[in-house]
Amino acid sequence: MTLNNKVIWITGASSGIGKGLALELSKNYPCKLILSSRRQDGLEHVKEQCNKNENIAILPFDLQDYNNMNFVVEKALNCFGSIDILINNGGISQRSLIIDTAIEVDKKLMEIDYLGTVSLSKALLPYFIKKQNGHFVTVTSLMGKFSSPYRSGYCGAKHALHGFFDALRLEHDKDHIKVTMICPGFVNTDIAKNALTGNGSQQNTQDTATKNGLTVETFSKKMITAIKREKFEAYIGKKEVLGVYLKRFFPKLLHKFILKSQVR
Repeated sequence: MTLNNKVIWITGASSGIGKGLALELSKNYPCKLILSSRRQDGLEHVKEQCNKNENIAILPFDLQDYNNMNFVVEKALNCFGSIDILINNGGISQRSLIIDTAIEVDKKLMEIDYLGTVSLSKALLPYFIKKQNGHFVTVTSLMGKFSSPYRSGYCGAKHALHGFFDALRLEHDKDHIKVTMICPGFVNTDIAKNALTGNGSQQNTQDTATKNGLTVETFSKKMITAIKREKFEAYIGKKEVLGVYLKRFFPKLLHKFILKSQVR
């Protein structure tokens, strides 16, 4: 699949992976971009760094406001008159033990990471069906394939996304709608700094594994390749990617490995 002349909508575009995708796409592909996140100032800053500003629209909204997505999709369609690819990248992480995590934190993770993404995708789905073409690209995590301590709510939401989008792919194959699940390992972004702790506050510290992860530029290039190939799933990271295969074939070995790794 070519990305030339496509309209690509990216959520979570004000920083991290979303920002990296916007920069990479604007500099190397003749496409139009719609950039979304909660922060308009952050989106404006990303737009300034992109090439061909006339091909970039910004649309701030909050994924947690998942009852308002029909209106958001209407505004997105008015930007360039069409949408070809929705990259569901927006979300938030967590760093706290289950016993220390208030249920309100689990609820917030589900509302943002799962319900917000699902609601946005469902609001756009009728347009893709009418057009008989479209591509949902959803950024989950390797934590959507196996789990790790301190991330129970995050893992739950990411696992749920796989269940939903696998069903969407099956139901709408007849409508020529594609689904690609992107599963990052460690990427050097602020995801750990912005992660919620047990009481809902931000962690505000970086962890070693995240700091030593793939650069955003390297990750973005690999992710774009997976999108162009219309892969069902792509696992992008370093040695942590092996966890997917250990979970499938040697789950007890993976369990022991994670216990020893003390990843936080």
